[in-house]
Amino acid sequence: MIGKLNHVAIAVPNVENAASKYKDMLGAKVSDIIELPDHGVKTIFVNLNNTKIELIEPLGESSPIESYLKRKPDGGMHHICYEVQNINDACKKLTDNGATILGSGKPSIGAHGKPVIFLHPKNFNGTLIELEEV
Repeated sequence: MIGKLNHVAIAVPNVENAASKYKDMLGAKVSDIIELPDHGVKTIFVNLNNTKIELIEPLGESSPIESYLKRKPDGGMHHICYEVQNINDACKKLTDNGATILGSGKPSIGAHGKPVIFLHPKNFNGTLIELEEV
């Protein structure tokens, strides 16, 4: 069901500062800032040859990233995103097998303008998983 690794997301207190480290220290190409109010984040993608790193900053105090940064003020790995061909088929298979889809339980539109879901970390050894339809 899952395809390739789409990105690894890192929660940071400030996406612009974090992006400049990747750009200036590592010579990486970085995207413009994308604000996703429905997800409560500002994001920048660091483009690599084989995948991406997503830097995510809270957008408002109700952001789920805000509570994450309270526990880890310097930031850290937040989630891993895998690609799937059909998000609705993936949702059905996952829920049929007892997985918990976070939020409304239905796909929403992510940073790439494609449907995404998040799977509860308790189902995947403590790792928050995002699935994105490609």
